Amino acid sequence: MTTIWHNPRCSKSRETLALLTDRGIVPTVRLYLQDPPIEAEIRAALGALGAPAIALMRTNEAAFKDLGLTVDTDDATLVAAMAGHPALIERPLVLHGGRARLGRPPEAVLDLF
Repeated sequence: MTTIWHNPRCSKSRETLALLTDRGIVPTVRLYLQDPPIEAEIRAALGALGAPAIALMRTNEAAFKDLGLTVDTDDATLVAAMAGHPALIERPLVLHGGRARLGRPPEAVLDLF
């Protein structure tokens, strides 16, 4: 199963979704701003991504600064912040076969297939 954490207002997210569907891959689309992942799902996504929490964090979002977060903040705090403020989650995230990739650039997700 393939899932994309998608924000239709984001051009990279739209491009990544189009790239997948153009290749015949029909992912489950999770509108993560309306259906935020819980902490366990974020930790699982990070494990599939093989990266620390900061790699999934949108550090330019106002909430990042407002919450007093930094690139040195511990993973548990960052995961909790993403669960509470899903706009902090970098997009798009594609999950497939126990692995994950960020669609930045969109073509980065293709090595999952």
